Amino acid sequence: MQSNRRDAVKPETAPEPRRFVFVLLDDFTMLSFACALECLRIANRMAERTVYKWILVGEGGDEIQCSAGTRFRVDCDLVEMRRDDTILVCGGVDVQEASTKKLLNWLRREARRGPVIGGLCTAGYTLAKAGLLDGKKATIHWENQDSFLEEFDDVRLTKSVFVIDGNRLTTAGGTSSIDLMLKIIADDHDEDLANAVADQLIYSSIRTDQDTQRLSVPTRIGVRHPKLSQVIQMMESHIEEPISPSILAKDVGMSTRQLERLFRRYLNRSPKRYYMELRLQKARNLLMQTDMSVINVALACGFASPSHFSKCYRAHYDTTPYRERGSHAARLSV
Repeated sequence: MQSNRRDAVKPETAPEPRRFVFVLLDDFTMLSFACALECLRIANRMAERTVYKWILVGEGGDEIQCSAGTRFRVDCDLVEMRRDDTILVCGGVDVQEASTKKLLNWLRREARRGPVIGGLCTAGYTLAKAGLLDGKKATIHWENQDSFLEEFDDVRLTKSVFVIDGNRLTTAGGTSSIDLMLKIIADDHDEDLANAVADQLIYSSIRTDQDTQRLSVPTRIGVRHPKLSQVIQMMESHIEEPISPSILAKDVGMSTRQLERLFRRYLNRSPKRYYMELRLQKARNLLMQTDMSVINVALACGFASPSHFSKCYRAHYDTTPYRERGSHAARLSV
């Protein structure tokens, strides 16, 4: 496909290309990284000149393995970058382990020089751990939101697909890197170039920072019943202090028995059972992703005592919270 962009700046008068520094963490998510990189590559092609350049950086300066097992050779170690670089940290699974002391110190030093710094996928955690998101709006993959909220009180976490707050950028992971990069391309050049990139990607629904990352409740559960969706949203918003089924039913204008029948019909479980599963799912995320004590995890998920929490956890996951965390730690050390 040939570009029809006739307004491209002539090479002799073109400004210096904007350079992106992709910092690859161990077990980074290839999709988020590739989506961002491909947007830059295609922007160069559609503009018929080099408007963007990039380098790959990683701790150690050798090779970094993504979560799919593929290894990438990086261009250099964590060295001093240019003041006008845009640094994008690429996170993935077990981002806490990948956010090493050396990396955090490097980010803090670079931040003092004033560049734009962003975190793709779970790397919002890395930026927050380095103190670069204090007082800022940010986002992170929905699976990491519970643990992030528990650890970083000074960050205004949102559920947006991406967030730009001053010189800090964060995305929710997956294809949200495309939305962020299209916004950057449009701001750097114009909407025509961003749309040309989207067309090449066959990306027909460009999202903004006002779009949320998770599917709606009806889509997730496969049921389109307004009162059922409303109740589930209330449950998800009140994990630490669970609401009784009678109050949930009253708030949506039905009896407790009607609510029971609704859950049995569409979800094959009672409201109490469904609510418990939501709380235990959050508890499991916190056990895997934070250093919170089991007692604090129990309290954060609405359990009055560690013993009750452990009993419910074992009944659902066939193991105790302590063993779950120990097994997870053992897997990370392999």
